[in-house]
Amino acid sequence: LTGAQDGSVRMFEWGHAQQITCFRSGGNSRVTRMRFNYQGNKFGIVDADGYISLYQTNWKCCPLTGTSPKPYVTWQCHNKTANDFVFISSSSLIATAGLSSDNRNICLWDTLVSPTSSLVHAFVCHDSGATVLAYAPKHQLLISGGRKGFTCVIDLRQKQQQQLLQSHDSPVKAIAVDPTEEYFVTGSAE
Repeated sequence: LTGAQDGSVRMFEWGHAQQITCFRSGGNSRVTRMRFNYQGNKFGIVDADGYISLYQTNWKCCPLTGTSPKPYVTWQCHNKTANDFVFISSSSLIATAGLSSDNRNICLWDTLVSPTSSLVHAFVCHDSGATVLAYAPKHQLLISGGRKGFTCVIDLRQKQQQQLLQSHDSPVKAIAVDPTEEYFVTGSAE
């Protein structure tokens, strides 16, 4: 799966020289992050305009009709930009990271309810915007990085911030959690 500066999203398959489908054409907002869910049957994209779109990966129905696949969910999750997101457990709960004018830069969303009531909880932990997210499912922790180099650890069970660490002097660009969830590592723009 590829996402581009022109906003296009294309799917490729090993052994095929060409794309197998185009989920989103160029001329849209820049794709900032794409992720598959844990089961591999869904994926999502967030873009520079603050939108998230979720798709089913069952693209094989589309070549028969000649139409492009459409997202089953699209909504604006941040009013300035969306930088990252993660699927939480069953894939119906999603956490997003971005920049909103009200500083709700980490948000939890439920995709099974109407878009007007899908915001489950919002966290104010990165005043200049959140850049990256990681999810530790065993401990139900959400780890976010921000533009000013801070890393925030959120306990999803209690829906509250556990820690705020100054991990870098520049924006946090990557977070990785080890398989045992004993450690996490952050990488920055510097």
